[in-house]
Amino acid sequence: MKAYWKTLTFTLLLACQALFSTQAIAASDPIYTGFFSNKALEGYDTVAYFTEGKAVEGSSNFKAKYQGAEWWFSSKEHLDMFTDDPEKYAPQYGGYCAWAVGEKNQLAPGDPHQWTIHQGKLYINYDQSVQDTWLPKKDRFIKIADQNWPTILD
Repeated sequence: MKAYWKTLTFTLLLACQALFSTQAIAASDPIYTGFFSNKALEGYDTVAYFTEGKAVEGSSNFKAKYQGAEWWFSSKEHLDMFTDDPEKYAPQYGGYCAWAVGEKNQLAPGDPHQWTIHQGKLYINYDQSVQDTWLPKKDRFIKIADQNWPTILD
């Protein structure tokens, strides 16, 4: 019985190490895609935020590769707009939580339903609570995040 618990403990330690090592590797990607996918914005159409003013699910029929991630779009028109000028439509800070990059100098997942376009740029946040904190002070957070972003992936 003692050997069983030692084996179980060792196995759990290895599993935790593997999980946290994977998170560290995934966190260094320039575009947030989550842990089980390579889709930017969880497959939502980044151009639609600008053209339709809402989060719109993309389709695997209209996709492009950019900065190592797969970007899905709801139409060929949006795909073409993105491929013509990806910097214009890609979210700031790779789709990671804008508040976390600015306030904590850390990476945190971005939720494609928590978004803002400010001065022509798309910002994604972790959840509604973070979005509510970020919105009134977004200029301050953006200024700091812009300084943090170049080194945060290292």
